[in-house]
Amino acid sequence: QVQLVESGGGLVQAGGSLRLSCAASGIRIIFAGMGWYRQAPGKQRELVATITGPGPTTNYADSVKGRFTISRDNARNTVYLQMNSLKPEDTAVYSCTGWGPGKYWGQGTQVTVSS
Repeated sequence: QVQLVESGGGLVQAGGSLRLSCAASGIRIIFAGMGWYRQAPGKQRELVATITGPGPTTNYADSVKGRFTISRDNARNTVYLQMNSLKPEDTAVYSCTGWGPGKYWGQGTQVTVSS
């Protein structure tokens, strides 16, 4: 059974930083695609960042390029999302996802950025 457990969300002032963690079990992240989505109230879910393959290869939404960094620790089987220079528009529930085969979701963690 695959489980993805996020942590690290919270309240931060604009310009601050947070690091989200996604601890995976039942799936080896080095062999899977992993990513972070976010969804703000009244808005569509947005794919924020992905990390895939042995390289690994990373991709980012234009809205977070240069501010967010996705990484992974294969030994800990954990994916991270380092978020710097946070803006109020980054406020959302952030969810970890993994795929290959099947697609899996964490429960989400709230990130709130105050102005």
